[in-house]
Amino acid sequence: MKTAMLPALADPRPETPIQARLATRPIIDASFLRDPYSAYRALREAGPIHWSDEFFGGAWLLTRHEDVEAVLRDPLYSARRTGGWVMRGTEDSRLMFCPFQRLFSRAMLFLDAPDHTRLRQVLNAGFRPAALRGFSGAIEQMAASLMDALDETEEFDFMGRIARPLPAMVIARLLGMDSGSQPDLFDWSEDLGAFIGSPDPDLGLKRRAQTSLLKMSAAFEAILERRQTERASLPQNEEKDLIGRLLDAASAGTIEAGAELLAQCAMLLFAGHETTKNLLGNGLHLLLSHPEQWKRLQQTPELLPSALREFLRYESPVQYTGRRVTTDVVLHGQLLRRGDLVVPLIGAANRDPERYSNPDVLDIGRREGSHLSFGQGPHVCIGAALTQMEADIVFRALLTRWPVLERLDSEPAWNCNPVYRGHSRLRVRRRR
Repeated sequence: MKTAMLPALADPRPETPIQARLATRPIIDASFLRDPYSAYRALREAGPIHWSDEFFGGAWLLTRHEDVEAVLRDPLYSARRTGGWVMRGTEDSRLMFCPFQRLFSRAMLFLDAPDHTRLRQVLNAGFRPAALRGFSGAIEQMAASLMDALDETEEFDFMGRIARPLPAMVIARLLGMDSGSQPDLFDWSEDLGAFIGSPDPDLGLKRRAQTSLLKMSAAFEAILERRQTERASLPQNEEKDLIGRLLDAASAGTIEAGAELLAQCAMLLFAGHETTKNLLGNGLHLLLSHPEQWKRLQQTPELLPSALREFLRYESPVQYTGRRVTTDVVLHGQLLRRGDLVVPLIGAANRDPERYSNPDVLDIGRREGSHLSFGQGPHVCIGAALTQMEADIVFRALLTRWPVLERLDSEPAWNCNPVYRGHSRLRVRRRR
C-alpha cells in the first residue's frame, strides 16, 4: 500500500472513466445485493482506488486485500465517522438527530485511542478464552434446546428457529440479562442494522434507528438501575457478566455513566448477535449449495475450524466498514483530504486473487491464512472468539444430529443489507 503524507495541495482527483461511471451509476443495486462479488471484481480489476458518490455522500473505495488490511490497522484512518453519517442533511434534520448522534457516536466501534483503548480494556476480560471456555457448556445447552424443539419437524426456517435466536440468547446471557424479558431489544437492534447497512440512509430510516436506539437506551437504563441495586448483595469474588463489568468501571470512573455506558450496552447487544447470526446462515447455505463440501466435512469433521474460516472469507457477514482520513495523504496517486471517508470493502478483499488462490472457489480445507471479516488492528472484533465458538457448537451439532439436510428455496432469500450480508430466510428439510 503506497501512502504518503503531504502538505496541503490542490485536489488532483482526475475524472477518469471509472470514477465518472461510479459517480453516476449505482453500485448497490438488486444484482449487487444478490451477488456483490462481480461488482467487487470489476472494481478491483479497474484499479486499486475509486471515488463513489453513492456511499455516505462520497467516499474512496478500496478493494484489494493489502490496502484494506493496511487501512484497518493504520491510526491515520480514524473510526470516528458518525457525524457525517447521522447528521448529514439540512439544519433542521441535524437538530432532529442530535439525540441519536449523542449515543451512537459514543459506542466503542466509532472511537479511537485513547477512548477506544480505555473501553476495550474494560470489556476484554469478558471475552478472554478462559472466560469463554467456561461459557461453552451453556451455549451447547441453548443450541440443544433449540434443536430439540425441532425434533418432530422435518421442514423449518433455519434463520428463524436457530440462527437468530441462539446468538440473541447467548449475548443476553453474557450481558447478564434474560433475553425473554426484553424481546423488543432485538427488534430495535434490527432497526440499527438497517441504518448501518444503508450507504445513504433516508429520513425515515434515520428516524426509526433513532427511535429504536433511544428505546434500547431506556431499557438498558432500567436494567442498569436494577442491577446497581442488586450489586450490594453479591459476593465480591463472583464472576462478573458484561453489565457487571461495565457497572464496576462506571463506579471506578473508567467509563462515564450516562451516554457512554448506555452506548456500550447497545453496541454489545447489537454486535453480539448480528455477525454470528449471519455466519450461521451463510455457512449452512454454503454447505447445502456445495454438497461435495458438506460431504467432505461429514467425512472429516476435524476440518470444521478451517471450514468456519472459509465461510467467513467466502461470504463475509460484514462486507465493508468506514474510516475517516485524519490528514492529507496520497494513496495510489490519489489525494485523500483530511476528513474524506474511506470504505474498505472487506468482502472484496476476502476474494482478492493476489491473496488467495481460486478465491471464488469454496474450499473448507483452505490453508492460506485468515480473512478480514473480523477486521484488523485495534478495532479487530472483540467478540470474534465468541462468534466462532457459537458457530463451532452449532455446526458440530448439525453434523451429528441432522447429517442429511437439503435446502428448500431454489434461490437464496438475501436480507438486502449491503453491509451485514445474510439471509432473511433459509428453509431446509431434514431427512431421518
